[in-house]
Amino acid sequence: MTEQTTATPDGTEPVEPSAPAEATSVPQSPEPFPAPAPKPPRRVLRAVARWSAAALVLGGLGAGTAFGITSMERTDVPGLATGSDGRWDYPELALPALPAGSPRPYSDGNVAEIHHADLRRLLLTAPAGAVVDKKLDGGWVSTEQYLSEYAKSGRSGLAQTLKDSAPRHVAARGWTMPDGTSTRIYLVRFNSTAFAQAFMDSIAGSGSEVSLVGAPETVLDEGWSGAGKVAGTASYVYDEAKPYGEARVRHGYVVAGDTLALVVQSRKGGESTRSVPFHQTVILQNQLLG
Repeated sequence: MTEQTTATPDGTEPVEPSAPAEATSVPQSPEPFPAPAPKPPRRVLRAVARWSAAALVLGGLGAGTAFGITSMERTDVPGLATGSDGRWDYPELALPALPAGSPRPYSDGNVAEIHHADLRRLLLTAPAGAVVDKKLDGGWVSTEQYLSEYAKSGRSGLAQTLKDSAPRHVAARGWTMPDGTSTRIYLVRFNSTAFAQAFMDSIAGSGSEVSLVGAPETVLDEGWSGAGKVAGTASYVYDEAKPYGEARVRHGYVVAGDTLALVVQSRKGGESTRSVPFHQTVILQNQLLG
């Protein structure tokens, strides 16, 4: 006996119900995550962010500054400016223009070592913060003004020697720094290198140095190493001997070809002049004359 099937209304054969699926196991819930740590207060986060940003900025600036300084030549650093050791902030050195066809004093074409540039343009410029002396503003001055730096006891004899040497020009610049340190620079140009050296010998030759005003007795500056001296020039640097007078006086000479430079620094009061800015001034003036 055949088994009959009942057709569905649409004519298709009915589908037998499938066997019930076996029960599947329900996965167990995972271990609970640990409770998150409490967040730091927002003001702490802000402070940390600020300090981190500041550190990054300062680090970048420091690296950039270090690269800039180490990659520059010595003359590219204005006035050798460093505040840490007391140096003054001088403008960058710049040699003046020469008349057409005139050589520099120590070039191969200038055996006589003559300075053809305007002597006033060879004076060192005052550093930042200085108050320029109205009498010594970088222009021409008389020989009497130059001789006024020396003690009266030796001034008359030095005046005669200077007259015999027949100087061509005298230029001068002076200034006072905020700490009271006074600086005067004189450039005296002679007719030849021989006259310049002879006049220097009359000032400090054979141990008979002519004293400056305020410094009756001087000694060689033991801290002077001659650093930065230009080849072919000569420098002589002195310090006032103890006990100091009203103001400690330092002075130095540079003989460069036909020109002699006198640099004087003094400071009144209990604190004396510092050697670093004085040596710096002598070195820079020497470089301008070389």
